[in-house]
Amino acid sequence: MDLSTDYMGLKIKHPIIASSSPLSETLDGIKTLEDCGASAIVMYSLFEEQIRRENEAFDFFLESGTESFAESINYFPHIDTAHKGPDRYLNLIRKAVEATEIPIIGSLNGITNAGWIDYAKQIQEAGASALELNIYFIPTDLDMQTADVEQCYFDILKAVKDAVSIPVAIKLSPFFSATGNMAKRLDEAGADGLVLFNRFYQPDFDLDNLKIDLHADLSTAAEIRVPLLWIAVLYGRIKASLAASRGIHSSTEVIKYLLAGADVVTVASALMKNGPHYLNVLVNETQHWLTARGYHSLSEVRGVMSRQNVKDPSAFERVNYIKVLESFENPFTSGIVNSNRAV
Repeated sequence: MDLSTDYMGLKIKHPIIASSSPLSETLDGIKTLEDCGASAIVMYSLFEEQIRRENEAFDFFLESGTESFAESINYFPHIDTAHKGPDRYLNLIRKAVEATEIPIIGSLNGITNAGWIDYAKQIQEAGASALELNIYFIPTDLDMQTADVEQCYFDILKAVKDAVSIPVAIKLSPFFSATGNMAKRLDEAGADGLVLFNRFYQPDFDLDNLKIDLHADLSTAAEIRVPLLWIAVLYGRIKASLAASRGIHSSTEVIKYLLAGADVVTVASALMKNGPHYLNVLVNETQHWLTARGYHSLSEVRGVMSRQNVKDPSAFERVNYIKVLESFENPFTSGIVNSNRAV
């Protein structure tokens, strides 16, 4: 059974990738993910706020007190020539590349060009095989227009693509009003891959203390529906690789995403819940399902259930909406009917 696949030009042995999570925050964690079957690893994200905070702290301590007495003037090197920033992240990438035999993909998380270009270059220099831009942006400014929101993505993509030669993927929000058009334009702008979708951690309310609760929950299998729809719609219509994200908790979700047209699936919550060894479970169960149905490679199954390959493409559109609603069975009504029948 040939499970190999191509993701943004990277040849990997099977389509199940360890997504960005705390499991990749240490070298031991990264090596464990590889040992447990990960075909590639997306590093935990380096946040724009982290870059800014560390740079500002460095600037403060570098310049603090330098004008207090004559002997201290120009004692430290000029700020532009000083080495600063989250070195730990870059060092971890270097060590991971040296210690593993699978692609290591860097991850940058932010909404502006500040810090992205320089660190994108450094992530490439550290040996990363590719880079994922995890653009986490919720437009709470009521005066910000749709075009401005979309332009943020294009500006960041262009800036990073101009700075590096490794493949670059964009992790998209599921909340665009024209998701298909946005995906098409990012593809045309040079995105090597699209990751569908970013999972925003929205706040909850603590009713006892009247505070905002920032507790993060793991995903559920029910979250597969939106990315499954758009991967099926985009398959065969854009050049960029398609990576499925969200809701992958068993081989069932893996297989559905492959049938929709995903090149790879990225797993995080299931590994956080079950441990890194669960990667092997997902790989083995996926292989068993494909083999039992006579498939010999992923190319035979990928996109079989996509919009361009199903007999009735309207199943992905509004015309099927009424049928879906009609299929819903009211539990109260059915209970009354069953009760009457019993009488």
